[in-house]
Amino acid sequence: MTSISTVRRIGAFAAVVALAVSMGACSTGTTSTSTSSASSSSAATSNKATTATSLADFGTIDDLYAAAKAEGALNVIAVPHDWANYGKMIDAFKAKYPGIEINEALPNGSSAEEIAAAKTNKGLNTAPDVFDLGAAVAMSNTDIFAPYKVATWKDIPDMFKESTGLYTGDYGGYMSVGVDTSKYQVPATIQNLMNPEYKGAVAINGDPTQAGAAFAAVGLATILNGGTLDSFQPGIDFFSQMNKDGNFIKIDPTPATITSGETPVVFDWDYNNAAQAEKVPGWKTVVFPDKGYAGYYYQAINIDAPHPAAARLWQEFLYSDQGQNIFLGGYARPVRMEAMTTAGTIDKEAAALLPPAPKETVVPTQDQNKAASDLLGQKWAAALG
Repeated sequence: MTSISTVRRIGAFAAVVALAVSMGACSTGTTSTSTSSASSSSAATSNKATTATSLADFGTIDDLYAAAKAEGALNVIAVPHDWANYGKMIDAFKAKYPGIEINEALPNGSSAEEIAAAKTNKGLNTAPDVFDLGAAVAMSNTDIFAPYKVATWKDIPDMFKESTGLYTGDYGGYMSVGVDTSKYQVPATIQNLMNPEYKGAVAINGDPTQAGAAFAAVGLATILNGGTLDSFQPGIDFFSQMNKDGNFIKIDPTPATITSGETPVVFDWDYNNAAQAEKVPGWKTVVFPDKGYAGYYYQAINIDAPHPAAARLWQEFLYSDQGQNIFLGGYARPVRMEAMTTAGTIDKEAAALLPPAPKETVVPTQDQNKAASDLLGQKWAAALG
């Protein structure tokens, strides 16, 4: 959930506080009954869903669907329809599991705002049931996640999942540069973007202190300017100099700003940039061939999810062959891609449309993510001041 989206960029924090109001008219979950036996049964089902750490713990997928349908709703957050094919994902889930209303909150929210919304709305029926988070935010907020291993857990590489299922990688890609070639040449190297011809043209998708895509843009600039993931300082210096030279623009890219030409050169995930070509003739996606920065987004269940069965059913759907191929249809690389390719269940036509991968790939560790987050918090604002 594809085109450029602002889902991972910073937004007004007031929107988080207003979440309970914005979702106030949404479904309130399980309908109460007049009999004590029905109430007791509903409570028992809810408790079972809350403590289930796998589908086997709960029962069959039909059992889980029945419980989720009884809850009547699922609260998702920060999953706009134009990011990694989430619009199609939501529609497909509704079609497969009718009777579950999907309440969508803060489509333009950042990963950090998802966590803030969970804390602000804790104990309320408006709290998010599930999260879709950048790695740094996911790894630093495990205290509010419920452990859950989907049925396809074994297909997920160990490097992309927490051992107990607190968070699990779902889809990912490479940090790239999208270019409107009707106005600008495709840069051969990242350093070309410092040239005068790109004056007032280069944007990144969000604030790297809160947004996973922007964080990765600084990471890519770091490794392509002689640095390592142990310190993002070269990447900060790169964008600081670009800002001083007037090439960097402080506009968060959206489909509208790209179509209008306000943001003709954009750092974002390759699946977002690749999809933009469907709407902007001449839009090209550049994944620099020698070395690339890869990143995955992570799913997690709110430990205080108001709809715990629906939350688990949603996770099962995302990691099913159908869900993984929907991500692939949005140019994102599903985490089960290797296993599905081996099994013959991958959408081969969609896979063939993916931008080529670089020769060498780097992925930050948890410690590197933490160090980079701390450094960006200390220096990014001043560097771009």
